Amino acid sequence: MRRDIQPNERAFSSKDVAEEVGIATPTVRKYGQILERNGYEFLKDGDRRIFVQSDIGALIALRDTDKPLDDTAKDLVHQQKERLESSNETEIAIPDTYNNLTHDPHQLKEVLMFVVKELAATREMNFQLTNDMSQLKTKVSRLQQDHHVISSSIGNSAQKTNAKIEKLTEQQNTHYETLLQQEKQKSELLQKEIQNMRDEQKKEWSSQNDFNKRLEVAMQKPKEKWGGLFSIFRK
Repeated sequence: MRRDIQPNERAFSSKDVAEEVGIATPTVRKYGQILERNGYEFLKDGDRRIFVQSDIGALIALRDTDKPLDDTAKDLVHQQKERLESSNETEIAIPDTYNNLTHDPHQLKEVLMFVVKELAATREMNFQLTNDMSQLKTKVSRLQQDHHVISSSIGNSAQKTNAKIEKLTEQQNTHYETLLQQEKQKSELLQKEIQNMRDEQKKEWSSQNDFNKRLEVAMQKPKEKWGGLFSIFRK
């Protein structure tokens, strides 16, 4: 198990490492497989590798090596084992140091103050996260309300527009029917006037024919010429 990880050390994903080292993500996986094949230890989350700064250094060494990759990987594995052994020796010495510190009230106070500060910072971070989540929920709720208002406004506007269109259509139909009725009445009046004119013309033609007939009869009676003419005009 790896014991060379520093507290709060940053962890990198394969994508982050690819950007950091300047190689493709599949190449990161390939280098990881070569290192593991030769005994290198990675932190893992299930089957996914988690990289720290020392692992990035190993990948860079593989990228820049002129030797076969497996030979360079063996050298890197040897370096990692030495680093882990050194880390184990340090851990063995830590309990003795801790026991010595517990007898020193001043150092114990400093340790406790450090722990208190860390707890206070953690609480502050939790409070900030809670506050941020609350603000985020409020924003989401407002966005949902705005979406509902906008949707309602669009629906109401569409209904009003449809109502106006229907009203205008109805008005146009009514106006068209009124005009049609007026034109029909005008046509009927015009036909009546034409018929009256025809009747008057027939009367004129009939009167003229009667006059012409009487005049013709009078012309056929020479002896009674003047008396007949006078009788015609008297009539």
